[in-house]
Amino acid sequence: MTREPDELAHFNPFDLLDAEAERLDRHFSRLGTEAWNLPSRCEGWSVRDVLAHLAGEELYNHACLDDDVGGFFAMLAREGVEGGLAGFNDWCVRRRRGLPVEDVLTEWRHRNAETRRRMRALGRDAVLPTAAGPYPVGLQAFHYASEYATHADDVRAPVGEDETDHRIWWRTEVGVFALAERDPAVQVEVTAERIWVCAHGVCAQVPAPVFVEATVGRLPDGLPLDRGLGDAFDRELRSELRCLA
Repeated sequence: MTREPDELAHFNPFDLLDAEAERLDRHFSRLGTEAWNLPSRCEGWSVRDVLAHLAGEELYNHACLDDDVGGFFAMLAREGVEGGLAGFNDWCVRRRRGLPVEDVLTEWRHRNAETRRRMRALGRDAVLPTAAGPYPVGLQAFHYASEYATHADDVRAPVGEDETDHRIWWRTEVGVFALAERDPAVQVEVTAERIWVCAHGVCAQVPAPVFVEATVGRLPDGLPLDRGLGDAFDRELRSELRCLA
């Protein structure tokens, strides 16, 4: 079971998760009919589909909290859901496309509020049963907060100027942790100006916002990690850095 690194100790994961959930809720609550059908940054998904995904994944979140991950997978088998995580995500979106968007928003809002409340009550050092095995609640909250921040950006939820620096900072630190958790061979050093990254002999110096986008798989193809890299090395390093999506 992974232990929480010292670099994350000064962040409250539950506060970060609450902030990103509230950002999404505010944004969704203000959308008009046409806005729901706009494309998001998630390939093939509209803004409405992102909400459906968030609502659907609460089935898994609650299964973890209820210590019923086995029951969750049994339910997927009964529903004929195949294809791992991608198949589950697709199923969550498809089964909600015919529902009124207000109903989907209410579903997500209520279920997510319960998830966040229960996780905070357990505390960051408690252990949560997950599909990958026992995992600290605080670290799971960091992963959820990162996902919510990513999807908030996907649907163009506003971020205040007073939030930007802190948001990039904590997302950078979570990205550094997730890389170390997934592949300790990827070297990362955070400096005051840029993030130094190196994997399999390919190295780059990356601005923090670019690093964050790379870790969640949202860096546009036309934006290189480091202009000193060739295309092949850029693609290789992008692949290594993607750890939170």
